Amino acid sequence: MTEPSGETAPEAPEDGEQDAVEQDAAGREDAAPSSGAAEPAETPEAAETPGAVETSEGAETSEAADGAEPSKDAAPELSEAQAELAAQRELRARIEARKAEKSGPVESGGKLSGTAADLLAAVRAVEGGSASGGAFYAPAPEPPRAPRPPETTVRPAAPAAPPAPTAGALAGVREVLARGGAPETLAGQAAAALGEQAAEALTEDPWRLLAVTGVRPEQADGFARALLGGACGPDDPRRAVALTVWLLDRAALQGHTALTLDEVAAGLARHEVPDPEKAVETAVSEGAVLVFQEEEPEEAEPEDAEEGEPSEAAVAGDEGPAEPPLLGLDRYALAEESLADGLARLVRTVTAEEWDGGELERVVGGHGLVLHTGGEAARAEPLALAAAARERGLRVLVTVHDAERVGAEDRAAGTTVPLAALLSGTAGPGRDEEGALALDLLVVLDAPQLDVETAAMLVEALPDGCRLVLGGDPEVLGSAGPGAVFADALAARVCPRVASRRPDPGPLGELVSGIGIGELNQVEAPGKEVVIVPVRDAGEAVHRTVQLVADSVPRAFGLSPEQTRVITVGHGGSAGTRALNTALKQRLNPGPGRFGGYDPGDRVAYAPATGRTVTGTVLGADAEGLRLSTGEGEVVVPKERVESALRHGWALTAHQAAGGRWPAVVVVLPGDAAPGLSRPWVYTAFGRAERHLSVVHGVDQALPRSVAEVLAPARTTRLRPLLIGLLATPDEE
Repeated sequence: MTEPSGETAPEAPEDGEQDAVEQDAAGREDAAPSSGAAEPAETPEAAETPGAVETSEGAETSEAADGAEPSKDAAPELSEAQAELAAQRELRARIEARKAEKSGPVESGGKLSGTAADLLAAVRAVEGGSASGGAFYAPAPEPPRAPRPPETTVRPAAPAAPPAPTAGALAGVREVLARGGAPETLAGQAAAALGEQAAEALTEDPWRLLAVTGVRPEQADGFARALLGGACGPDDPRRAVALTVWLLDRAALQGHTALTLDEVAAGLARHEVPDPEKAVETAVSEGAVLVFQEEEPEEAEPEDAEEGEPSEAAVAGDEGPAEPPLLGLDRYALAEESLADGLARLVRTVTAEEWDGGELERVVGGHGLVLHTGGEAARAEPLALAAAARERGLRVLVTVHDAERVGAEDRAAGTTVPLAALLSGTAGPGRDEEGALALDLLVVLDAPQLDVETAAMLVEALPDGCRLVLGGDPEVLGSAGPGAVFADALAARVCPRVASRRPDPGPLGELVSGIGIGELNQVEAPGKEVVIVPVRDAGEAVHRTVQLVADSVPRAFGLSPEQTRVITVGHGGSAGTRALNTALKQRLNPGPGRFGGYDPGDRVAYAPATGRTVTGTVLGADAEGLRLSTGEGEVVVPKERVESALRHGWALTAHQAAGGRWPAVVVVLPGDAAPGLSRPWVYTAFGRAERHLSVVHGVDQALPRSVAEVLAPARTTRLRPLLIGLLATPDEE
């Protein structure tokens, strides 16, 4: 395939929130999306259906971290990534202690086993006269093959969620919020973020309210003025520290794990901090943020350099550091450093072997970490590698991002599991007493969707000597969470990279491959694999989308509406996911919304943790909450989380659709979607379709222009230099 084009940040955020998209397809206009190369052709399926749903033209406000105001007192649960990282840190300490025990002196013959123990016994028998020396020359018996560890081992209990705030703590926080003029509904989140002493913390430092998701600096300033009166001002050190942390938290929503000092200072200046540089120093000195300066490796002095003459390296060093210093939060710093150390451990502890087979098999046999790139068809290569490794007697597992992509046979055999299920311990081989997964080879598909915390948790769970293959398409959108694991590993060039030469077939493969190199080409689609549906405005876009999903695609391709996903740029607006889902529910599953706005049969998108989306169907509700049928099995959404973590899911954003594939996809591009388009976005959205792609097209020339010119902004991370520092060799490219 192609070399990665760099980081892909989350799609144009609606106040920082990213959403998933559902399938849609149409058999309407027989044309291919291109820079004007698609001639819309009317077909019988394009006729409008009576009773089409009208939707509001007004723009909707975001439910993102920026604008949405939390409405519950209940404390949010610890994220899966945070809980697992905490558990892995404990496991790492136990592993180090175990290694220390094993490193002590060995008593004479006390810890020998196998051939060594037999030899020692024979020597002692000869010395004692009970055996002759000829015993040493007897042919040795065939040594028995050591038994393999069991495939399924102990599954440690999941880390317990932090205790909910007490009634007294909540009451105290409500009282402080009321005095400061803030909504009392923030009490639960404030108590969860700041602990049992949240009321005292907010009284002493009102700007700590920024730790609550959705609170903006101007709101925190008003809260502080109400509590402190004239004792506060824009130069207050407490305000500077809180704003610095807030800026880094906001950057994480865009995929960054760090920011440069200049970027943070500029952000502080926008919020009227009088001395941004001093504010940064204050935040660093108080330990709220960390500062990093990646150092270039020192070059040796040339032997023929004259005394007193500065070397070229010294001259270059006088020009300043090659990379600017970075600021970051400790949670992401820990994750990146842990991930880099873990990958280096796998590289150094594997036993190189010669494997027969294709290029990927031969490379994996000799290395602990291998990167595999390619499109959808290229997924067959790592799957074939896994099958061949099983035939060699190795313990092998394949993991994917989207649970819906695990086939019934693989699910029954346990050979392929969703990544989230593997990390939670509900699927996969389990772990040994030291917390390591019982694996010799792990193949991770959809690796571009790995955020840094999830990747760190995964690598920490792999035992020494395990081989790891990260596979995926470097052209798709990056992870919804912070970090750029796959792109950073590719850019570091510290391990083998195998690029697949297997092209994606058919008109859809030709179209998506062209987008990957910046060309939106017209393609021949005799089977209506690709059609364009031109629209004039957002209202017509919603109407035609519903018509496609409910009528045209089922009639033309024999697919049910459940096999179609709709993908759009954002949640808000008159043709965003909210408007589309409202119209699609009214047509596909009308009902009163008996369970918190949901009815049995509704398609939904559930976010169990930040940056992760699970699609499913509502089964019903009981005392525990709303029951969903998902690719990971039946899931119960607690009642207190239904409003914040669940939304209808016939329509998703490209970020939530990344990693999934459906028989038919409808991509909706109303006129106001143009600012959110980029080459990775279009590549990802169009590439989700297996058989049919409909493009509801209202952005004119913005579509080919975004494919040709607009790349996703690069993410600022530390993983690449960390990997280079640990694994690069002098002759590394």
